Amino acid sequence: MVQRHRSGWVAAGVILLALLLALPTGSRAQATNTLIIYTARDKSIFDYVVAKFEERYPEYKGNVQVLNMGAQQVLERIRAEKANPQADIWWGGTQQAFVLGSQEGLLQAITPSFASQVPAAYKASNGTWFGEILLPEVIMYNSQALKPNEAPQDWDALLDPKWKGKIVIRAVAPSGTMHTIFDAMIARFYKTDNSPNRGYDWLRKLDANTKEYASDPTTLYLDIARQTGLVTVWDLQDILIEKEQQKLPFDFVIPKSGAPLLVDGVGEVKGAKHARAAEQFLELLFSPDVRLALTAEYYQIPTTPMGSTPQPAWLRNLKIKAMDLPWDLMATHDSEWMQYWDENIKGKGGR
Repeated sequence: MVQRHRSGWVAAGVILLALLLALPTGSRAQATNTLIIYTARDKSIFDYVVAKFEERYPEYKGNVQVLNMGAQQVLERIRAEKANPQADIWWGGTQQAFVLGSQEGLLQAITPSFASQVPAAYKASNGTWFGEILLPEVIMYNSQALKPNEAPQDWDALLDPKWKGKIVIRAVAPSGTMHTIFDAMIARFYKTDNSPNRGYDWLRKLDANTKEYASDPTTLYLDIARQTGLVTVWDLQDILIEKEQQKLPFDFVIPKSGAPLLVDGVGEVKGAKHARAAEQFLELLFSPDVRLALTAEYYQIPTTPMGSTPQPAWLRNLKIKAMDLPWDLMATHDSEWMQYWDENIKGKGGR
């Protein structure tokens, strides 16, 4: 008798599934209050924003799924899923990655209410992605082992033999941040030489000084905190989060010649199964209260104006010299340059 009862439920489930499948795709997408996000953001940030989203839209509570991975991995996964998109939101990645994603038809063109607030240089002209924050790429060091004037003061100082065995680098392939830094090191020479060779030579010398390539950001932070290495290159926001919130012995140097100022973006995945939820999430992400909290508490440099709200002291006192870089060129050559680095430079000790 129990078996017959269970069979009844199975039959009902089959009928319900058939009815759902008979609905148009858009209707099916809205049948469940779900949101799926692929993100390279720090966990503390997406936990905060997801909590705010569920507070504002309680119908999604417990149904927001976040997959956290390297920025480059997000691009590769969305690219692999193009025929059957699984994510609704792509949150966190370089300008170069979003340009490629737009060109490859991975992103949905939308016109959110905040679109006009994002400067033209920080968004796609067709509305497929929007720059959320600016990320300066800087030199990070262990502040217990080194005084501010003892740390490398510029990019080329990292090549000094005195840093041999004292540098740890985040694994490059999965990291949008590392792609940007390495692309920038090549592009600054490419502008005059029309060749990547001097940039490759620079990376060979850095590799000769590098003790190890950390598999993920957590390993990188542990390596620097434990003095496995004393110096690395990384983005300012994550350094400040680890220094101020986690109380790790980190500090930073803004390179004298300038810092790559990465535009870190967000967009709706084309063919998203929960498009309405995606658009609601983006509206909340760019809402004034969330922007202010992320700036004040999570050290984000917003692309949108803060209006009459005073800047937090950390941002007001920040003096960033942006490196002049050919971003379109970097986007075009990123795969080629990083493949060459991986096959011919990585781990070869400068040979």
